[in-house]
Amino acid sequence: MSRSNLPGAFASEVPEPIASFLVVPSSQLWAQAAATDLPTLLIDHGNCELKAASSALALMHRYPQHEALVWRMSRLAREELRHYEQVRQIAKQMGVAWGTRSASEYASGLRTCVAATEPQRLVDTLIVGALIEARSCERFALIASLLPDRLAKFYRGLLASEARHFEHYLELAEQAANGPIAQRLTALLHVEHQLINAPSTTIRFHSGPPVSCDVDAIGLASQA
Repeated sequence: MSRSNLPGAFASEVPEPIASFLVVPSSQLWAQAAATDLPTLLIDHGNCELKAASSALALMHRYPQHEALVWRMSRLAREELRHYEQVRQIAKQMGVAWGTRSASEYASGLRTCVAATEPQRLVDTLIVGALIEARSCERFALIASLLPDRLAKFYRGLLASEARHFEHYLELAEQAANGPIAQRLTALLHVEHQLINAPSTTIRFHSGPPVSCDVDAIGLASQA
């Protein structure tokens, strides 16, 4: 399923660099389902922002000798924490009681592919970071057109703020690899495509289409 097959309201808001990088789009059925459960969407999204900040801090701690990585991750962690605060504030104003939600298998599925030894471990970790950041931005764009005006404005603002994060991760991955990363990126993209469009019984920020959907019928399975 190409991006051109998405309805205009969905396709038009996804920045071209992100759509081209991801290749395979999210199911519009995910967006339609997620828009019906805003408390879960907000809580899981907030948790994703917090995890993104934690991951950035973990990279700083593990690789202090990588100067460019440390400074980039420091800025990213502060930004992700601010976004976490904003999501919680919006949830509170909407009367959403903050609680726990089980995590989707998306991020953990990607991280199982990370190499165990260096320097490939760092390269893979950074590529995974790029994939998660790009997919998150795509989903900001997809969900925005289905949300109330205030939330839509918020998600479009996040998209504008985070649209280049995936590129920063890729730049750092190339530096860590001291060479091209295309082959490894292609392999991890294939895994990402399978994870993001695997039918799911729960709604999460990175979950697949509802389990009742026929993924083959909307042309996704053949692309994964």
